[in-house]
Amino acid sequence: MAYDRRAFLRTAGAVSLGFTGLQHFAHGLAVADTGYGELVDDPEKIIRLPKGFSYHAFSYTGEPMDDGFFVPGAHDGMAAFEGPDGTTIVVRNHELSQAMPGDERTPFGDQPDLIGKIPEGGAYDAGEGAAFCPGGTTTFVYDTKTKSLKREFLSLIGTIRNCAGGATPWGSWLTCEETTQRRGEGRLRDHGYNFEVPASAEIGLADPVPLTAMGRFNHEAVAVDPASGIVYQTEDAGDGLIYRFIPQEPGNLKAGGRLQCLAARDARRLDTRNWEDRIEVPVGRTMAVRWIDLDDVTAPHDDLRYRGYGIGAARFARGEGMWYGNGAIYFACTNGGPGNHGQIWKYIPSGAEGTPDETEDPGRLALHAEAASANLLDRADNLTVAPWGDLILCEDGPGGDRLVGVTPEGQFYEFAENVMNTSEFAGACFSPDGSTLFVNIQSPGITLAITGPLKTS
Repeated sequence: MAYDRRAFLRTAGAVSLGFTGLQHFAHGLAVADTGYGELVDDPEKIIRLPKGFSYHAFSYTGEPMDDGFFVPGAHDGMAAFEGPDGTTIVVRNHELSQAMPGDERTPFGDQPDLIGKIPEGGAYDAGEGAAFCPGGTTTFVYDTKTKSLKREFLSLIGTIRNCAGGATPWGSWLTCEETTQRRGEGRLRDHGYNFEVPASAEIGLADPVPLTAMGRFNHEAVAVDPASGIVYQTEDAGDGLIYRFIPQEPGNLKAGGRLQCLAARDARRLDTRNWEDRIEVPVGRTMAVRWIDLDDVTAPHDDLRYRGYGIGAARFARGEGMWYGNGAIYFACTNGGPGNHGQIWKYIPSGAEGTPDETEDPGRLALHAEAASANLLDRADNLTVAPWGDLILCEDGPGGDRLVGVTPEGQFYEFAENVMNTSEFAGACFSPDGSTLFVNIQSPGITLAITGPLKTS
């Protein structure tokens, strides 16, 4: 979509918003009264927020960064970490596919010679011929007290379609490739892997090592259970699986480990999608699960989900956002449910997670919420757990998109609305001090820092 870049730059400051009343959804189905109130008009016409909230818009696609590169486009998943001197470090994905020189959404902007600034071995896949793999991550350092951007730079390059990912308890970001493209057609290496990016305030590129033992598939997001170090993963496919990676050395994913897929203990090949008249899992139902080992996890034929389902795994409707919080793993299935509006699942790990004792004490999975109407939720993508325990979901529907909250009781409420265009929200995450909600509007690519009377518990 075309846009006026100068008009965008005029909005790069905190915008105050007003208040007009209480928010109600058209159908009134399972709607929470959170006290935030109705969304009000934004004079800058970017996002609507409740009374007392404001935003700082920054890091536009094409802006120069501190390392001499340009902010890439297609802003996507993010996570925030404690930085030096009270600052916040945010690592941000860019869901870019293979590109040709001169594509202004890449870190090289309209200066393709900048590719030469990438050191040898600094890119996972530099491409062949004129093509380049420009996906990866950028990192920015933000001061939540002054609401100002301090530094931003390229932190991973040479990957493809870095959609979401997840934070680790040891201070890094796992970025995921949502592709299974193989070597050839301008690509020098296979794709479809996770990569680890340290949350560092120092300018520099992460070592682009693919975490092959975590599987090769259409990765979307991950979440790490801090108690066990086990990593859970979603697969963005209409017949995808939920995966669990048990590292050989917790905290050292490069050392390898075991990849498994989730199955319902009492239902072989459970179809959780609840499409049309096949309602196999009602909202609120809790199921004991088992985990099935997978082999040949680099899957040259992109068949992990078929092999897993064949041996009993449960099938999910486009697993996307995933986050750890409240002692559980939450994940979104974008087009699950009878109307394809989306589902939110909650997995509670066993106290013996990943050990032989979990046979007697299994982890449990529940359908936490399912939208009966697009007015409640329309295709949740990225999600995060708020400091007060609610979920904040990023919509990626066919029309205008919102940030939608979900309470611990499974009720929905509207928190923000994109009024600039029909692009999705992405990458919602909170600063460590709980004062700021960061989120992206993916196209044309801007990041917003939202502040206001956020709850703390």
